[in-house]
Amino acid sequence: MARAMNFNAGPAALPLEALERAQRELIDFAGTGMSIIEHSHRGKAYEAVHNEAITLLRELLDIKDTHHVLFLQGGASQQFAMIPMNLLKPGQSADYIVTGAWGKKAIQEAKTVGTVRSASAGDPEAKPARVPKQSELDLDANAAYVHLTSNETIGGSQWHEFPSTGKAPLVADMSSDILSRPIDVSKFGLIYAGAQKNIGPSGVTLVIVRKDLVETGRTDIPKIFRYATHAAENSLYNTPATFAVYLVRNVLDVLKKNGGLAAIDKQNRAKAKALYDAIDARPDFYRCPVEQGARSLMNVVFNLPTPELEAEFVTATQKLGMVGLKGHRSVGGIRASIYNAVLPEWVGALAQFMNDFHKGS
Repeated sequence: MARAMNFNAGPAALPLEALERAQRELIDFAGTGMSIIEHSHRGKAYEAVHNEAITLLRELLDIKDTHHVLFLQGGASQQFAMIPMNLLKPGQSADYIVTGAWGKKAIQEAKTVGTVRSASAGDPEAKPARVPKQSELDLDANAAYVHLTSNETIGGSQWHEFPSTGKAPLVADMSSDILSRPIDVSKFGLIYAGAQKNIGPSGVTLVIVRKDLVETGRTDIPKIFRYATHAAENSLYNTPATFAVYLVRNVLDVLKKNGGLAAIDKQNRAKAKALYDAIDARPDFYRCPVEQGARSLMNVVFNLPTPELEAEFVTATQKLGMVGLKGHRSVGGIRASIYNAVLPEWVGALAQFMNDFHKGS
């Protein structure tokens, strides 16, 4: 079978090795005579997979015992509500640094829970897309927390250095760049990420949260929405997305075997450079609507001179076995999502096609 060159923004490409392992183990997991999908989440077989996934995350991201590692559901969109429900107490306010569409959704949801304010000036969806400098931020020293989106999949911007937030815990939506590079987890009060970019399949959400924030979290909300509930039960309070967590374990195991975050960061930077070089070499034809210092290493967005040429570009790439290159419906253009599992040779083929398409147009 010929594998498609998958540039989808999410759900996205997964490592072939992780999928092949799932294929081998699907019917009979570890000699138990049944699939991992059929195992009880209270049983030893699944519990071993669950704990292995958590251990791998702690190892790859160097997560200390100061933080819980949780597997939840509802995607990043549920976290837009759970974060203020847990961390924003009556009489407090939280700061949101909005740099694009996902940050905008996060602050809108938080407003339904409590008092929040924008800590960054200007239109977050203006062009060129960018992230603010530290000096441009209007941070409240007494904020319950400061929220940002580390990588905006639609607008194509990314934080390459995170801001200082003083005593206020830094909260980050890392759905689209988690595990793509080394980060210092100790600088964050809470990190959350939908799995369907770099971690695994859709259906499970990773939350890494400082233990003291969990201990002092609000208790006047339903138990199912309290981080403390899930932390106390090792994310087994209710039935987790067991097969999704199993596949997360497979993906993390591959990432570890291939050199971890330092190795994947080097590969990701090389992939992004290949595409940005192809764009910048033809400024009369390809245009990236993001400031150079804020360009995403995960979602490379660009435009051609006309929408008609963009449609022709997408059709031509599909004929070559490339999928997922049409830009988000809200902005159009072209978007190449080059997450961890997107192979360098796929990116090389796309860069070569960009050169050929320019010459033929």
